[in-house]
Amino acid sequence: MNLALFDLDHTLIPLDSDHEWGEFLARTGAIDAVAFQKSNDEWYAQYQAGTLDPVKYLEFAFGTMAQFPRQQLDDWHAQFMAEVIRPSMVPAAQAVVQKHLDAGDLVAIVTATNSFVTAPIAELFKVEHLIASRPEVDADGRITGKLLDSPTYGPGKVTHTNDWLAGLGKTLNDFDASYFYSDSQNDIPLLSCVTHPVATNPNERLKAHAIANGWPILNLFDAHAQ
Repeated sequence: MNLALFDLDHTLIPLDSDHEWGEFLARTGAIDAVAFQKSNDEWYAQYQAGTLDPVKYLEFAFGTMAQFPRQQLDDWHAQFMAEVIRPSMVPAAQAVVQKHLDAGDLVAIVTATNSFVTAPIAELFKVEHLIASRPEVDADGRITGKLLDSPTYGPGKVTHTNDWLAGLGKTLNDFDASYFYSDSQNDIPLLSCVTHPVATNPNERLKAHAIANGWPILNLFDAHAQ
């Protein structure tokens, strides 16, 4: 059996689901649009630059969601999926995931975006295993605003992937081949751990690193705006 790991944002979908979720909440009038969009854009710019403090960002994101009952959030998320995520789906990205599923590989999405936003997206790709930052919830399922454990960001993806595999009684070395598909230099730590790193729709910093290290480059969004 092989292992296939996928980043999500700008790797399997041509947008950042975390940023778009914030934009969606602002558009619906759920939150103060001007103030939130300013903060949301600043966090996103830090992520792109590789300077993001993931704990502070996640507590900002979870704190926003903690203002609302869980059912309201779930209803909004269903609308978000219909209006933003489903229309953005790219057949080529679905095909590369399906290829690994059809081969019987162990497949997981490993994303810095939180599990509330990304779990339904992983389901769209028919991926059972999601490694993502998790919000604390109370007994009624309401998001409290706190982060459980540590962020799945940068080196944190390595830690959480190893922990997930250990829970299955496995390590990376147990697989004949291990793949990780990502677009960002933030994921170089995990890309460097697998036998088959794939720079997927890479940004300029990851593209340069991939070329220097002889990593393959895969472009799934050639016909789509990134």
